[in-house]
Amino acid sequence: MADTALPFRADRDGLVLSVRLTPKAARESLDGIGTLSDGRQVLLARVRAVPEKGAANAALEALLAGALGLGKSLVRVEGGATARLKQVRVSGDAADLADRLRRLLVP
Repeated sequence: MADTALPFRADRDGLVLSVRLTPKAARESLDGIGTLSDGRQVLLARVRAVPEKGAANAALEALLAGALGLGKSLVRVEGGATARLKQVRVSGDAADLADRLRRLLVP
């Protein structure tokens, strides 16, 4: 089961991450966990790609796949394709993926 302080929820197919994406950044990075004004937790991510023709979404998928040690086909944006706030599906064993995320995000 996912921690309430972490920006994801588990389901039978893997995890769904809440992400706030900043496109056109100077560098690509995962910047930890942020809190929205309504109190929701999100993963903060930056990519160099511009938000045109899905380039920023593809860059986000590649960034997350690389950080989690997964194939690119296991990570896809499934909500918020044209917005900064996105829902990203990470397919696989939910417990293993949650553990990988915790190691990335929790100091």
